[in-house]
Amino acid sequence: QVDLVESGGGLVQAGGSLRLSCAASGRTLGSYVMGWFRQAPGKEREFVSAISWSGGTTGYADSVKGRFSLSKDNAKNTVYLRMNSLKPGDTAVYYCSAKRGYGLGRRSYEYDYWGQGTQVTVSS
Repeated sequence: QVDLVESGGGLVQAGGSLRLSCAASGRTLGSYVMGWFRQAPGKEREFVSAISWSGGTTGYADSVKGRFSLSKDNAKNTVYLRMNSLKPGDTAVYYCSAKRGYGLGRRSYEYDYWGQGTQVTVSS
């Protein structure tokens, strides 16, 4: 069992930055691929980014590529999603997730554990 707790969400103006954190307990993150998804009101949950168990490989949705950066600190059992140049379209609840096995999953069903989510609101 892996328990994930997100933090760092909030209200920010367009063009601003936020850093989301996801702290894990129960298992070391070194054994899991970690992902971030987001869900806006009335929309399906969508892939944002993922990072390999070693932290050496990352993947991003086209909509956030070049603006978001995902990193992993296995010693602290925490992943960080740095979000720059935020847009109103980035407004959503952001969820941290973990999956066993290899490969950067981009589908929510590939992930085994989920956090409760943190709200990010970007005002224009």
